[in-house]
Amino acid sequence: MAYLKYKELAQYFNFFDKLDIKHLPKYVTDYMEDDEIIYAAYATYRDKCVFTDKKILLLDQKGIFGKKKKIHIFPYCSISSSAIEYNGTKTAILLSMDSGYQLRLNFVKMSAENKTELRKIYFKLIENIENKVQN
Repeated sequence: MAYLKYKELAQYFNFFDKLDIKHLPKYVTDYMEDDEIIYAAYATYRDKCVFTDKKILLLDQKGIFGKKKKIHIFPYCSISSSAIEYNGTKTAILLSMDSGYQLRLNFVKMSAENKTELRKIYFKLIENIENKVQN
């Protein structure tokens, strides 16, 4: 039996800023459906992560000026397992995809209130994963 280990897709994302979902840039909302409900959005200096009721949208900007962009869309039905990890002021959401890829989303400089909010988002994520599996 062969064992393949996949490199983590996003091991260096350290989100530290929560974005106002009413004022997301158009280039972010272009990748969402009109009826999609946005739970929360986070950012690094250049990258963004959006949690909706249908998927996780990850906008990865590369290069010095951020001209190269990679957009990852993770529908909940493609997630096979998940975990949330707390470590001081850091929180991480770990996801395993059906394809074998691992995704780690780090959230840094989190207050107790921010951790509670992230936990609620994580529970919504789990609920959506379970609903997709049952349907």
